[in-house]
Amino acid sequence: MVQTQAYGSWPSPLDAALAAAHDGQPEYVGFVGDEAWWTEPRPAEGGRRALVRRRPDGAEESVLPAPWNVRSRVIEYGGRPWAGAERPEGPLLVFANFADQRLYAYEPAVPERAPRPLTPVSGVGGGLRWVDPQLHLDRGEVWCVLEEFTGEGPSDVRRVIAAVPLDGSAADDRGAVRELTDDAHRFVTGARLSPDGRRAAWIAWDHPRMPWDGTDLLLAEVTDDGTFGPARTVAGGTEESVCQVEWAPDGALLFSGDRGGWWNLYRMEIAVGPAPGATPGTPVRPALLSTTHGLCPREEEFGGPLWKIGLSWFKPLAAGLIAVVHGVGATSLGILDPATGEVVDAAGPWTAWSSSLAVHGTRVIGVAASPRTGTEVVELDTSTGRTRVIGSAHTDPVDPAYYPEPQIRTFAGPDGRDIHAHIYPPHSPTHAAPDDELPPYVVWAHGGPTGHAPLVLDLEIAYFTSRGIGVAEVNYGGSTGYGREYRNRLREQWGVVDVEDCAAVALALADEGTADRSRLAIRGGSAGGWTSAASLTSTDVYACGTISYPILDLTGWAEGETHDFESRYLETLIGPLADVPARYAERSPSEHADRLTAPFLLLQGLDDVICPPVQCERFLARMESEGRRVPHAYLTFEGEGHGFRRADTMVRALEAELSLYAQVFGLHPTGIPVLELTK
Repeated sequence: MVQTQAYGSWPSPLDAALAAAHDGQPEYVGFVGDEAWWTEPRPAEGGRRALVRRRPDGAEESVLPAPWNVRSRVIEYGGRPWAGAERPEGPLLVFANFADQRLYAYEPAVPERAPRPLTPVSGVGGGLRWVDPQLHLDRGEVWCVLEEFTGEGPSDVRRVIAAVPLDGSAADDRGAVRELTDDAHRFVTGARLSPDGRRAAWIAWDHPRMPWDGTDLLLAEVTDDGTFGPARTVAGGTEESVCQVEWAPDGALLFSGDRGGWWNLYRMEIAVGPAPGATPGTPVRPALLSTTHGLCPREEEFGGPLWKIGLSWFKPLAAGLIAVVHGVGATSLGILDPATGEVVDAAGPWTAWSSSLAVHGTRVIGVAASPRTGTEVVELDTSTGRTRVIGSAHTDPVDPAYYPEPQIRTFAGPDGRDIHAHIYPPHSPTHAAPDDELPPYVVWAHGGPTGHAPLVLDLEIAYFTSRGIGVAEVNYGGSTGYGREYRNRLREQWGVVDVEDCAAVALALADEGTADRSRLAIRGGSAGGWTSAASLTSTDVYACGTISYPILDLTGWAEGETHDFESRYLETLIGPLADVPARYAERSPSEHADRLTAPFLLLQGLDDVICPPVQCERFLARMESEGRRVPHAYLTFEGEGHGFRRADTMVRALEAELSLYAQVFGLHPTGIPVLELTK
């Protein structure tokens, strides 16, 4: 029998520990021989990333014991941290270890042999870091992106594509690492070698561009001695983002680029001929002859933002077909026939496929989730059309009747612009609120801000909705998944468009009678923390907010308080600091502590180098200097960086957030420690 009880006070079997235990998702799938391998989070083991293999009998096992942590720190967000190959004597694994960022080789068939280092340690700045390894057993090397710090500052860094010998000769000798490219470009992805071994292709870009603004697709000849010839730009540019490149089995170059306003797939036929007007016998660099055509022109995304190195939205199959992740907002796994442009989607309930694919024969594996299931490793057999879960299989930790039932909504924002959102109303199989009560709602602003909130089962959302608190995930202007025009809405408008869009959704829910206008909150982390703080200091929409590892002071962030990758990001989001310094001050929450009236919770990892604690400390100091007596709490966490990975941290943060809403909204959840608010 359904009981009547006030919103926000419903009992729920979904506690913070359960939500924390299911946080994170598998990533970086791959095949080693016939076996599927992937990385997987371990919140209860200090947040390490384990490497998991699926045995032929279907059993899953961790390849490396704790404390090995398979995770790269290149550009701080990392990327693909491992590669593996099958050999007659057993698999060979190469991986980046998080603690020291060295590359290691390991033979799982001989577990008594510990992983052996392949790369040296450097005491300069952030040292030497490696990502996106590509094994070339015939060459006795692994090709990687090398990030090398040349000084103590976050921007004292160079990045090149390098070849590391597999025999361990570079373990203590930086000179034994062979650099395949120069450092003419600030950022590079891993090189992909053509089927005949004669050419390599990769992606590069430079400050102030971010990879979703514009990148260059580079091509170089590979000489007999394994060095790269001069690189040529064959696609991309300042206003075209190429996000992935691969080789087709027949030697054509495949890439995903947004020259038409959407990340679509293109095929480039490549040949080298004599330079126009060249005299026979003259040593002139040959001309590159190429023709490019779109394989499936659609107003859909067949790619995404390169927040990490080595992401994959498509993979060519041996038979000539291409596995693709594609869609608008939601994504599907499909098989593209490049001859016809037809895409046939895999069957299944999944509404969000991640940017991680691998292929082997007729098999495709990826990572997918749905509103009723968490992220799983899913296999498609293209010969039969059958899909099945092969790893990290979802199991319901509670009765799924407690899961929210999301709604896909499009709201009208300022000037009538569309705003995409997912609405999660309060939901419980055992409780309902009085008919005359409207529920509190929390607006969730995703990070990035060039990012996307997928439509998937998130137990953190269910933690709130099952207690009677609604959640509105807003894919505000600037989000990915809706084409370049939607993404570009945030250019020089960060702190305006995102704030307006979140407010428009919140107020629309109140106006239509879905949410209680007096009980609206906002929360977010990183760039979402910025949007939350900017919303609290520039609008009166919200009664309170949760701000996690945020950006709060634009000027400080632009002048060196972050890592190299995003150090010039604000030139697109705000404008060049030298040209518009007043805009940096006007939009920074830290400059407007005097406007703050709503209670808030501030959460910060003390090891965060992307949004460092000094941003929070300056914000609080400014608030104190202005004499603002706003109820708030500031919780810090040792050992946590940008984003929380440890189970105990996530439990503390989630319970503190619920306690904030309970105190501000007059809710009465049970079993939650009371968050002490400073006044």
